[in-house]
Amino acid sequence: MVYFQNPENALKRAKEFIEVNKKNDALDTLHEVLRMRRHRQYQHDLHEPIITLYLSLCVELKKGHAAKEGLYQYKILTQNTDINSLEKVIRRFVQTAENRAEEASKEAKSSKGDMADVEDLDMLYTPESLMLSTVSGEDDQDRADRTVLTPWVKFLWEVYRHVLDILKNNNKVEKLYQDMAQLAFTFCIKYERKTEFRKLSDSVRNHLNLIIKHSHQANSINLNDPVSLQLHLDTRLYQLDCAIKISLWQEAIKTINDIHSLMQLSKKKPKPQALANYYKKQALVFSKANNRLFEACALMKHYQLVFDQKKTATVEEKQMLASGVLMATLAIPLPASMSENEKYLDLQNSTKDKNMTLASYLDLQHAPTRETLIADIVKQGIPGKVYPELQPLFKILEVDFQPLKLCSLVDTMLKEVEKTYPDLTSYAEDVREVAVLRLMRQLAQVYDKISISKVVSLIPYIEPLELELLIIEPAKTLDLQLRIDHSTQTFIFGSTIQYQREETTSGPTVQQMPSEMFRNQLVLLYNALNKSVDLISPAMKVQAKEGLRHESISAYMKSAKRDQQNMIKRKEMIENRKEYYENLNTEKERAELQEREKTRREAEKAETKRRDEEEKRRTEERSAREEKHKDKLLKMEKVKKLMEQLGEKPFEGLTEDELLEMEEEELLARGIEYMSKEKDDLKHKMKQVEKRLDYYTRAQRLVEIPLLKEEWEKSQEDDKIWWEEKEAARIEMAIKKREYDISTRKRLLRMKDDKDAFVASILSQKEMQHQEEVNRFEKELMRVREERKEAKKQEILKQLTEKRRKEQLAKEAEEKRKEKEEEIRRFKEEKMRSDAEAREAQLKQDARLRAVEERRAQQDKPERGNRGDRDGDRAWGGGDRWDRGGDRDRDRGGDRDRDRDGDRDRDRDEGPWRRSGSRNESPMRRDDRGDRRDDRGRRDEFRRDDMGRGGDRGDEPAPQRKRLQLQPRTKPADAPQRRSEPVGGAHRDGMGPRSTPDGRDGQRSTASARARGDGEEQDGFITVTKQSKGAYRPPHRR
Repeated sequence: MVYFQNPENALKRAKEFIEVNKKNDALDTLHEVLRMRRHRQYQHDLHEPIITLYLSLCVELKKGHAAKEGLYQYKILTQNTDINSLEKVIRRFVQTAENRAEEASKEAKSSKGDMADVEDLDMLYTPESLMLSTVSGEDDQDRADRTVLTPWVKFLWEVYRHVLDILKNNNKVEKLYQDMAQLAFTFCIKYERKTEFRKLSDSVRNHLNLIIKHSHQANSINLNDPVSLQLHLDTRLYQLDCAIKISLWQEAIKTINDIHSLMQLSKKKPKPQALANYYKKQALVFSKANNRLFEACALMKHYQLVFDQKKTATVEEKQMLASGVLMATLAIPLPASMSENEKYLDLQNSTKDKNMTLASYLDLQHAPTRETLIADIVKQGIPGKVYPELQPLFKILEVDFQPLKLCSLVDTMLKEVEKTYPDLTSYAEDVREVAVLRLMRQLAQVYDKISISKVVSLIPYIEPLELELLIIEPAKTLDLQLRIDHSTQTFIFGSTIQYQREETTSGPTVQQMPSEMFRNQLVLLYNALNKSVDLISPAMKVQAKEGLRHESISAYMKSAKRDQQNMIKRKEMIENRKEYYENLNTEKERAELQEREKTRREAEKAETKRRDEEEKRRTEERSAREEKHKDKLLKMEKVKKLMEQLGEKPFEGLTEDELLEMEEEELLARGIEYMSKEKDDLKHKMKQVEKRLDYYTRAQRLVEIPLLKEEWEKSQEDDKIWWEEKEAARIEMAIKKREYDISTRKRLLRMKDDKDAFVASILSQKEMQHQEEVNRFEKELMRVREERKEAKKQEILKQLTEKRRKEQLAKEAEEKRKEKEEEIRRFKEEKMRSDAEAREAQLKQDARLRAVEERRAQQDKPERGNRGDRDGDRAWGGGDRWDRGGDRDRDRGGDRDRDRDGDRDRDRDEGPWRRSGSRNESPMRRDDRGDRRDDRGRRDEFRRDDMGRGGDRGDEPAPQRKRLQLQPRTKPADAPQRRSEPVGGAHRDGMGPRSTPDGRDGQRSTASARARGDGEEQDGFITVTKQSKGAYRPPHRR
């Protein structure tokens, strides 16, 4: 809402709002007067108080964005009229904000240390900080820091940022911009605001890019101006200093890049003092980055600049600078220093680019090396200009070859330097490492092998493990030709051909390394052989030259005609090309002539057009003057009308031109102002009249006083009489009321007993009801308690019963598991015993069969053939019982044979149960293979038993796997011929005879197997039979 008609009223109204503590309304009022276009005509005495009051309100209310908007509007007003006013206002505004922040810091009794917890002033309250504040304890001091100091610091940061944004790229306020930037950097240092420092650096960098991009605009900064460039360099150097103080090394590198870019833009070099400061800061940044190479380069540049430009430099100052250069150069590692990423990644190109970039910061054309730096310091004579204690150090490390005393001399000298010159202490450790590597290189030129203990004794300040860690990286990169033999505790220096790296020898040397000799061996051999041939047969060399001459002549004669033709063609081609270029030049000149003629015609047309436009412009100007004259006449008429309406007195003292320059609103305002002034004069006159009237009235009052006093005394007497009458009436009424109350009390005392009895009955009845409710509640409470106790008891009994049941089940399961384990153990023992008996019986049977075969071999062939068939039948299970007229059961026959013949018949009965591989094999060969299968079968049985027992993961053992038992082939009398074959049984797996659970012989007889029937399960074994395709025949008959 607009509360004014002109700026004076706005300022007055804003002060009125401030007096009644309505500062926001006052701020809005002043903002409107700054923003409105009709008040854009600048008046120093009017607008400066407005912007001053406006900014003070912004500071009190901590409204940074409103302050930015007001300053922007004021900049538009004063940019072309009074720029000094803008500068004064901004400085006062910033100073006020700084003072308020300082007062808040004193009030909170804290400063930069308590602001470290706030990472970003643009985001004071993050979700994490809010969550932590709800669970962490906070004392009054912390609360004061958060509520008092932090908002003011944030506001001060906004002030700096908005001011820099308003003053950017304006040559009229360039000095003010640089001052504000330096104050902002000081703010970041004072309160340790690293995040704000990064943002401020980015803002300043963006402003510089805008200056370069929009350099053609009006009022833009010209960086070619030495003054402007020096201002920017001073700010960047101060920024670099602040970045170093606050330990923001990445920002320091970016600032160095900005300074280098500014130097490249300038045609003139900056001042020597600024350049020396720049090199000094660069050396510090490279030192923190542990880049000794470029640190030494920066110190060398600084030394050269001071030595050449500073004529007043003392000897001590030059010695100090020269000593720093020497120590930094000697501290450069002998192998090229690499970062951790460069050690494990292939970053050679990126490393070169980085080194070239850093070299450009120092105005170097090529990337420096340790050798070039040493050559430069020797050329400058720096080793002779350092402190006397350091002068032998360069000679020891870079000139003398004394490996046995090198490290001890360096250590003694460095200890003395550390005591005398503490500024050089940071280089001592690196120089010691360089001395160790220099020692190892010198030892490699003298020794093929040396013990580690000997090397450690030569280095008084290092341990064996540290020595190994120090030399392992140069050895890996072949900068040091060395191998470590831990078995003999020795160092073996490069004596093999594997070192194929080109090496530039630096430092003192006495001879080449073996790798260099190996690399040049073929070249030396070739040169020696050539010299030998020349000495042995010099005529051969002459003959070779003569033959080469004849070959050259013959080759020329062969190609002479062709070469001559080529030369003629080349001459013709040159002539044609010359003619072509001449024609081309002629065409070009003709085209240029046409272009010039065209340009002349266009210039004539442009001149004609310009004349026409000039004539038109003059006509327009003439018309404009006429219009202006008409406007002047019209305006004079309006002024005359206003003068007729308002009178001529408001416009007295104004000339005609001044009246014409003033707008109608201003004339009207002037008339209104005069009328208000007339009104004020009238008010003054009325006050004078009022004053005279007051005197007259006072005189009248003086006459009235005695009369009024007499009237007052009379009224007092009348009031006393009236009061006495009223008091007597009141007393009489009180007496009557007292008598009535006494009579009423006597009347009511007669019903007091009835009332008491009634109240007692009511109370007794209520008490009985209350007691009944209490008793009922007690009974209900007891019942609920009993129910809960019973439920709890039942629950406990149920839990105990369940627990006992589970324990009983677990106990029964454990007993069953133990019984099964015992049964399995007894079964295995019985099985092992039966297997042992079966093997013994098998061995006996094999012996008898071999004896029978030997006896049969002595007999004649016919008899041996017939008898062999009969013996074969007996050998394979006692023969076919039905072929000899015996249709007896196989089981009974086997038992009678065993009873009659003993072991011999039992051995024959066990024979057919072994499975033979081929039908044509002899019984003895099949039995032998059966023995092997028996052994393999028993191993399989043991393995399966173990697997069954190991797979038992629970409380109960796994059930035993049932086995298939082979059913012998039988020839029943009435049933069709069937054959019994093992299905998934022992013989399929190549297993031998098995023992039965009842402890009988492991290999069942044919008769007992046939008696059990087909597909029958007995004692955990399953027998499966199949239908035979034909009549049964023994195995040796098939």
